[in-house]
Amino acid sequence: MTGQLRLDDHLQRYSETAPHALAVAAAVDAIAAAAVEIADLIASGDLADASGLTTGRNSDGDVQRDLDVQADAILRRCLVRLPIAALASEEMREAQIVDRQGRICVAIDPLDGSSNIDINMTVGTIFSILPAPDDLSLAFHQRGSAQLAAGFVTYGPQTSLVLTLGDGVDIFTLDRKAGCFRLARSGVQISEACEEFAINASNRRHWDAPVRAFIDECLAGVDGPANHDFNMRWIGSLVAEAYRILTRGGVFLYPSDARPGYGDGRLRLTYEAHPMAMIIEQAGGSATTGRERILELSAQSLHQRVPLIMGSSNEVRRVEELHCDPLLVASVSAPLFARRGFFRL
Repeated sequence: MTGQLRLDDHLQRYSETAPHALAVAAAVDAIAAAAVEIADLIASGDLADASGLTTGRNSDGDVQRDLDVQADAILRRCLVRLPIAALASEEMREAQIVDRQGRICVAIDPLDGSSNIDINMTVGTIFSILPAPDDLSLAFHQRGSAQLAAGFVTYGPQTSLVLTLGDGVDIFTLDRKAGCFRLARSGVQISEACEEFAINASNRRHWDAPVRAFIDECLAGVDGPANHDFNMRWIGSLVAEAYRILTRGGVFLYPSDARPGYGDGRLRLTYEAHPMAMIIEQAGGSATTGRERILELSAQSLHQRVPLIMGSSNEVRRVEELHCDPLLVASVSAPLFARRGFFRL
C-alpha cells in the first residue's frame, strides 16, 4: 500500500486546476484529517459502552447519539480553521457563517447511520462542497448540480474515503500506520449489471404503487420483465449502501411512503441526497426522487427531506417510468400473482 498515490498529492494536483480548487482541496484535506480522528474515536475500546448512547434529538428531530455530537465537533473544529464562507451540519439548527470572504460552502452529515453503532456496523461521514454565492443566506439553497465536490467516508473494516472533484470518482483507503489516505481505486464506474436491490421491505404496505411494482419485478426474477434474479440487501446506513453500489452495482431505494412524517422521504437533500447523487452520477449511475433528478433540486430549507432512489441507471430509469405511467404500474402489478403465487402454480 505504501507505493500508492496519497490523497494529499492528489489534492495538490487538483488545487492548481481552477480558481476555487485550492479552497476545495483544503476542505477535503480537513475532512480527511477529521475522518482519521473519528475513525480512531469509533474504534476506541474506551467508547465501546458509551458511543451509542442517546443524548436527545437533533435540530431536525432525529435521535442524537453521543458519537454524533463528538463527530460533529471534530469536523467543525477542522473546518472552521479554513476560509470557508458557510458551514452546515445535520447537528446544527442553522448554517454558520465562517468567513464572508470565503469561496466555498460546506455541508456535512457528521455520522451517517449512527443507529448502527450499537451493533458494530458500518457508519460514515458525508460532505458536499458548493461555491459561495454573493448572498450567503442562499448558500445551501443551490441546486445539487452546483456542487464543486462531494464525498463520504466509511468507518468499517477499512476506513475509506470516496471522493469526486467533478471528474469521476476515486476511492482512498486509510493507511493507519502512515496516518494518511492512499488511492485504492480510480475512475470507479457502477456496474450496468444490477443483481441487488436495497430497500426496507418491512414498509411495503406503506409504499406508493410504483415502488411496489418495481420491487415486484425484482422479486419475480427470471419470471418477470427483468429476466434475471436479484438479491435483496438492507443495511440502513446510506454510506454503506452507496459503497456497495459503487463496488458491486445495484439500486438503493428510500422512497416516500404513507407513514406520518415520511410523505417527503426521510433523507436530507442538502447533505445526504445531493452529495450522494453527485457521486453516483460521476460513477455512471443515476439518482432520482422517482420523478425528478436529485441534482436538479434546490432545498427550500436546510434540513429539507427528499426521497432517494439511486444506483445502476437502467434500474433507476425503470423506477422513473413506473412513477410516470399509472397504466404501466397496473400492467406490472396485476400479473405477478396471476402467473405464480401462493394460490397458483
